[in-house]
Amino acid sequence: MTAVIASLTLPFDQVFERGFRGPLIKGLLGAVLALAGLIWLSSWGVAALAGGTGWLATAAEVLGGVAALFAAFWLFVPFALAIAGLFLDETAEAVERRHYPGLPPPRGASLAAQGVFNVTLALKVLALNIVLLPLALLVPFVGGVLLWLVAAISLGHGLFEGVAQRRLTVAQARVLRKRREFSVFAVGAVMAGLAVVPFANLLVPVLGTAAMTHLLHRGADGPVA
Repeated sequence: MTAVIASLTLPFDQVFERGFRGPLIKGLLGAVLALAGLIWLSSWGVAALAGGTGWLATAAEVLGGVAALFAAFWLFVPFALAIAGLFLDETAEAVERRHYPGLPPPRGASLAAQGVFNVTLALKVLALNIVLLPLALLVPFVGGVLLWLVAAISLGHGLFEGVAQRRLTVAQARVLRKRREFSVFAVGAVMAGLAVVPFANLLVPVLGTAAMTHLLHRGADGPVA
């Protein structure tokens, strides 16, 4: 449990460092652009279906924008995993440089293998979220709990294995994650809780990556080289 607490608190010491600041700014810009595009596309599509002009089209356009905002909130976790995959190396390197300076350069899974893992996981989470959407609309509490559980497992597995793959093969990273399942889930659960807080959720890709980097190197067997 000590490793979990340290993994969740230490990243805040580096929030304003370049290795964190760069991915955070890029992630924020990516999120804003993606959200703006989603809102525009939804509004335009709904308005076009309603006839394109007149009060009905205007009302439909507004509803389309609201629906896009809801969809962006509901689908945030797969989007966060995609962002983390893009900027994971920069953040993990900043953590290792400051806290684990004796480690050798990472020589883990290939970039292609890591890319396949990240894309596959994001698509799986996206599919699960879409499946859970009708349940959340019909039974909000149950749907919300299931969404949090899916997010906790997904963020935990995705972020930990993503970080571990910098130094291990895909198979080795999965084995190590299974050995530390409780700690991985605990950190993932906190990140899943943060993911539902507006604006704070934009920190999840960077803070989650940093937290899992600490968790990787704070196991009973010491830092992973």
